[in-house]
This record gives sequence, C-alpha cells and structure tokens, in this order.
Amino acid sequence: MVSPCAHTSEPSRGLSGASLTAELTAAERRCEAASERLTAPRRRALELLLTAGQPVKAYELLSAFRAGGGDPAKPPTVYRALEFLERQGFAHRIESLNAYVACRCGARAHPTAFLICDCCGATAEVEQPAEPLAGALGAASGYALSSLSIEAHGLCAACRG
Repeated sequence: MVSPCAHTSEPSRGLSGASLTAELTAAERRCEAASERLTAPRRRALELLLTAGQPVKAYELLSAFRAGGGDPAKPPTVYRALEFLERQGFAHRIESLNAYVACRCGARAHPTAFLICDCCGATAEVEQPAEPLAGALGAASGYALSSLSIEAHGLCAACRG
C-alpha cells in the first residue's frame, strides 16, 4: 500500500462551456444516428462525467444529481444511465476503482487501457498496444475476445518525484 503523497494531482481536465456543449451535442447526434435516446438522466450523467475529467463513483454522481438543482435521481436511475453510457461508448468503468470516466474517443469501439496512480489518484486513458497480443493469446487458447480492458496501477511522475 502506498501512503498518500503531499502534492495534489493535476487540476481536472474536465470540460466546460462551449467544449462541454459541443461534446453533449455530438453525443445526442450519435444517439439519434443509432436510434437511441439520450434521456435527461443519461445526458446529466454524461455531463457530470465530462465536467469531472476524472473517474467518478456512482454514489458521487448521485450526490451531484441532487446538488445540480434539477430532478433528484434514485440509485437505479444513475446505474441505468451509466450502463447506457458504457454500452454506447460514452463512458468506461474502471473496475479496480469502481468508478466511471467519460470516453472522448468518438464513435469507434475500442479496447481500454488506464494508467492509475495509487498515490494521488491521477488516471489516464491510453492507446492500447496490447490488443493484438491479447487477441492472439485468446485465439491460441480457443477464445474469441469481444472486449479488452487493462488497468495498470503504479505511481505517476509527480508522485515518484
């Protein structure tokens, strides 16, 4: 177990203003093109993930729903919204943190890989060069992989320094 560091992690890289509006508009268009609906709770959950710019636990989203001044949400509503966002490629679940993070890689499906600092909590989604290797290992074992997610824990450069 790593003890907490004295420094704070980088400021959130969450979206705001015109960038946030553009991302939400693009999400609405993607949903329409897929004959899906970006309902108010789904949109709010995506908005909260995009503004956070870092992994967020479901109960934190639930609190943010309540604090937003809009309609309060019940836990099933938030979880259903998160499941939808995952299914549509708008969010990823980071299993080891039991948290969700917005995905801004566009409409393409892709494997996920995250670097997670065990000291300050900084998290980065990275391109995953292990996909061909994992696919080959799966095939050699008789598996046809349908998804791939890698979570690597360690210390970021600031915590190592």
